[in-house]
Amino acid sequence: MTLKSLAIAGAIAALGSAAWAEDVRIGMITTLSGGGAGLGIDVRDGFMLAIEQSGAENVEVIIEDDERAPEVAVRLSDEMIQADDVDIMTGIIWSNLAMAVVPSATAQGVFYISPNAGPSQLAGRGCHPLYFNVAWQNDALHEAAGAYANSAGYGNSFILAPNYPAGQDALTGYKRTYGGDLAGELFTDLGQTDYASEIAQIRASGADSVFFFLPGGMGIAFVKQYADSGVDLPLVGPAFSFDQGILQAVGADALGIVNTSQWNRDIDNATNAAFVESFVAAYDRLPSLYASQGFDAANLILSALESAHPDDEDAFRAALAAAEFDSTRGDFAFGSNQHPVQDIYVRRVIQEGDIFTNEIIGTALEDHGDVYAAECSY
Repeated sequence: MTLKSLAIAGAIAALGSAAWAEDVRIGMITTLSGGGAGLGIDVRDGFMLAIEQSGAENVEVIIEDDERAPEVAVRLSDEMIQADDVDIMTGIIWSNLAMAVVPSATAQGVFYISPNAGPSQLAGRGCHPLYFNVAWQNDALHEAAGAYANSAGYGNSFILAPNYPAGQDALTGYKRTYGGDLAGELFTDLGQTDYASEIAQIRASGADSVFFFLPGGMGIAFVKQYADSGVDLPLVGPAFSFDQGILQAVGADALGIVNTSQWNRDIDNATNAAFVESFVAAYDRLPSLYASQGFDAANLILSALESAHPDDEDAFRAALAAAEFDSTRGDFAFGSNQHPVQDIYVRRVIQEGDIFTNEIIGTALEDHGDVYAAECSY
C-alpha cells in the first residue's frame, strides 16, 4: 500500500519502543471534500506522514470527511467516540466545527489535539484539560499582521474577514496590536466568492492598506478580483490566505504580498528540512503550514505515547504538555492554556521557477502566547 492510499484509508502503525502495549485509536475528522478540502487534505497528509515515519504498530487512525458541516462533524465525532472507542481526536480545520465538536469530545473523556482551529472560546474560559492546540490560537497570526502593519508605517487600514468564530478572532487580533486608524471594517459571508461590493468600499474608504483574512477559496477569489480592480493599496494577511495550495491558484497576482505565519519551509532546522524533503517525495507537492501542523500534531501524540496511554489521563496529559518532540518550528512549548508560545514570522510571496511560494523576511512577534490564557482555569 502506498503512503497516499494509506493516508486516504486510515492506517495502523506503531511505536515499537513505546512504554505501553495496548492499542491506541485516533479519530481524525477533517475537511476532504468541497470548499476548503485542500486544507484538510494537507493536515491529513502531514499527520499520516509522521505516523508512517514513526514505524509500526498499535496506533490506528480512522479518517472521515466532515464535509465542512458542523452537523456532520458532530455525528462523526459521536460515532468515533461511542462506536469506535477512539482515545484521541484530531483534524478539524474550521473554528465553527471545532466549537461544535471539541467541548462534546472532551466532556466524554476523549483527548482532542487540534492541528488547526484555535477559537478564542476554547483558549480562554472554555479551555479543558483534555484539549491541546498544536497550531496557534486564532488571533496569533492576525496579531502579527497588526504588528507588521505598524512597522510598515500603515496608519489607516481597511479590514475584512468572514463572519464566523475565526473571522471574528482575526479582526480582534489585528486590532489588538495595530496602532493606526481603521478606514473600514467588514464581515463577509462564510464561503463568499464575489467581493465586488467590498472592493468598491475599499476604493472609496481612503485607506492606505488592507488587512484581510479569507481562507481557502474565499482568499483565491478575493486576491484575483482585487488585482483585477486596479486598487493600488498594499495587502496584508495571515498565511491562511497565502498557503501553498492557494498560491498556485492565485498565481502572479499574489507576488510580493506580505503575510504572517508560525511556519515556513525555509525555517532553518533539521526537522523542518527533513519534513519538507520527505513530504515532497511522498506527495509530489510542497507542504503548506497545514501539512506542517498535521505533522507536528502526530509527532506530539507519538511523543506522549512513549510515556503513557491515554487511559492514564493524568500521565498522558502531562506527557503532551511536556511537548518533547522535534517540531518543524524548532523549539516548541505550550502556554498555561495548552496553546503554543512561539515566534510568528513575516513572509513574502515569491516565484521559484513555475512554483509560487513564500520566503521569510522577518519576525513579527517573538515567543508569542495568547491573551486568553489568563481566563483559563482547570
